[in-house]
Amino acid sequence: MEGSLVPGEIGSSLHGVRTGERTVALTFDDGPRSGDTDPVLAQLAHAGAYATFFTLLVRVRRERLLLAEIVAAGHEVALHGFDHRRLTRTDPAVVPALLRDARAELEDLTGLPVRFFRPPYGAQNTLVWQATVDAGLVPVVWQRECRDWDTVAPDLAFAELDHLQPGMVVLAHDTVALPDDGAEPFDPPAVDRGAVTAAILSRIGAQDLVPTSLGRALSTGTPDWRVWLDTSAAAALPLAPVGEAE
Repeated sequence: MEGSLVPGEIGSSLHGVRTGERTVALTFDDGPRSGDTDPVLAQLAHAGAYATFFTLLVRVRRERLLLAEIVAAGHEVALHGFDHRRLTRTDPAVVPALLRDARAELEDLTGLPVRFFRPPYGAQNTLVWQATVDAGLVPVVWQRECRDWDTVAPDLAFAELDHLQPGMVVLAHDTVALPDDGAEPFDPPAVDRGAVTAAILSRIGAQDLVPTSLGRALSTGTPDWRVWLDTSAAAALPLAPVGEAE
């Protein structure tokens, strides 16, 4: 990793960029998936905006053409995991290989370096954090999120996006992970991803801010770190069985 992107304190994760530019880092999780990611890409192209896509390797394997479209459009590809299993509940003996091998395969598929990793559910303990850093990845979290994974009123879904500051990392989803992606049981909402993306871009633009990828944001500033460790009740549950979702 670049010297400026080496986290220091245990648990330190990138959650923003200190920059003089009026940009925010727009990130999308859980894809790619045909029918969901396509309209997201169309809205970004219409706005001339860039983003970072935190992808799942199991989805990338099914959607290689869509991955190529993401890259061709100038967006950044990052890792969200081999699948969407909660790594804090995965056998710690296998986590380093999951991250290391997933990064290597994603780099082979894109032909580009993969620098960033966002743990599924934001679930990160000291072991997951160390495995991330050892895999040559920068752990990334967020400061503001869009509740596009839930069926709620628009004012609630986008509430956090009305109070943005330059350099913030914004979390959205170009699709949602399902059990066959390694996710926990979940009843996904019926969401028009293109309409959601248009709303996100509109709210960002209304604040005289420009959405861009994490890498582009960092090229004009310096990383802002936050210690991010999972102390939730879910982190204390027994380890889940290890198996590869296909």
